[in-house]
Amino acid sequence: MIDIPGTPGTLTGLVLRICQCVFAAASISYMVTSGGFFSYTSFCYLIAAMGLQVIWSFGLAILDTFALARKKTLVSPVLISLFVVGDWVTATLSLAGASSSAGITVLYFGDLGKCSFEAECWRYQLSVALAFLSWITIAISSLTTLWLLASG
Repeated sequence: MIDIPGTPGTLTGLVLRICQCVFAAASISYMVTSGGFFSYTSFCYLIAAMGLQVIWSFGLAILDTFALARKKTLVSPVLISLFVVGDWVTATLSLAGASSSAGITVLYFGDLGKCSFEAECWRYQLSVALAFLSWITIAISSLTTLWLLASG
């Protein structure tokens, strides 16, 4: 297999996983502290998708840390195929949650003007932006692992 930045078990792979985890956790925290998010289904879906993203990314960050400590790269074809499937599933769920929440945010709070609390609207928008940042990092990881699987 070829050496690509972002490969599982490398420092860049660890940085990507940590960024995914931090962006997803921050998205959850801003959404939960806004209050009233549970009235909108897409916001609840975003929290569920980002929760799965935190669990997946944190687990793989621990695995990357272990591989770095042992000075081994995780290039087994079975392991890489597991990473590909997991990354693509979480990437799809994250994009769907971020997109649906962005649509609701724009519709209700921008177009209809139903936002009576500016701080609450700001938190919704920041949560959606952080969800998109999490999706960008998981998309990079999923493309990297797919490339590794195809090259191996």
